[in-house]
Amino acid sequence: MATIYYTGCTLDGFIATPEHSLDWLMSRDIDGDGPMGYDTFSPRIGACAMGASTWRWLLDHDPQGWSPKPTWVFTHRDFPASEQVRFTTADVAEAHAQMVETAGDKDVWLIGGGDLVGQFHDAGLLDEVWVQYAPVTIGAGAPVLPRHVELRLEEVARNRDFMCGRYSVVR
Repeated sequence: MATIYYTGCTLDGFIATPEHSLDWLMSRDIDGDGPMGYDTFSPRIGACAMGASTWRWLLDHDPQGWSPKPTWVFTHRDFPASEQVRFTTADVAEAHAQMVETAGDKDVWLIGGGDLVGQFHDAGLLDEVWVQYAPVTIGAGAPVLPRHVELRLEEVARNRDFMCGRYSVVR
């Protein structure tokens, strides 16, 4: 079981615009079944975590709704109830223990944002970082990881428009 930050990123290091938009990501060509693609990654996941801005973007832009996996949303905001989502203000270590229990023998996916992932790293709970780099720059926004994190490159691949890297966290 691993805790993995799996995300898309612009070449200049952002996961979302200053307005929390992911539109830049949705305009790119990627093969879900290709190297490091979502469809090949998703079956290994048993639980997810994300921040409030990511959850808000999903509510506003995903007409199908979010329900693929049990998910913890770290927030102080009020959101409509959702069957697969647990809203929490808990410390990441406390919530992570619940996520690991729920995931069973599967991995935990940290969806975003970068500061939330950094909190998992600071607590010693982040194992891998998978980044799909899109051929676009946006100049400003939410950084992929807004703190110092030491990583070791484990794998690289090309998936259509994306340059993909899988890193392990150096402890």
